[in-house]
Amino acid sequence: MKTNSLFVTNSPALPGTNDIRAIKPPVEIPTYWILLWCAIGALVLIAIVYFAWRYWRKKATEPQLVRVVPPHERARLKLQEALALINQPRPFCILVSDTVRLYLEERFNFHAPERTTEEFLHELQASKLLLPDQKHSLSEFLSICDMVKFAQYEPGPPELQALHESAVWLIDETEPQPEPQNQASAPSQA
Repeated sequence: MKTNSLFVTNSPALPGTNDIRAIKPPVEIPTYWILLWCAIGALVLIAIVYFAWRYWRKKATEPQLVRVVPPHERARLKLQEALALINQPRPFCILVSDTVRLYLEERFNFHAPERTTEEFLHELQASKLLLPDQKHSLSEFLSICDMVKFAQYEPGPPELQALHESAVWLIDETEPQPEPQNQASAPSQA
């Protein structure tokens, strides 16, 4: 039955005509490749996080190398800071005296900060760590500092500057000298 209508026809489609074909079933996309790459990516990410955590933990537990500042350098820095107090005799003398006492304790293992000036000078006279002129200079220095600290003596800036120079001189005189280089480089005498 053939009609003149454009839409209805019962005859089989002729080859080469544009006929609507049946719907094809869905194409299966293999998901195992996607899962494999996701798993590999997750493992790599876990490994990166683990090694970063280990590195950070190791860095946190490593002791940091700190340069030890020798006593004479620390004392010089403190004496330099003391110059800012030169117009205030008592704080100036306290800082300068404490700096020299602490330096002597660290340098020669004297227990200077814990003793009175008389006790300290008595122990110092019995030792052979300082030369006689160094002992005398230190004795005068500490006596003047004690007068300022305890007897309310107020010296002027020139006398305070002389005290400062005396402290610097003592540190310069007692500073450890660097050991000479190895004598192997010197020519030997035959």
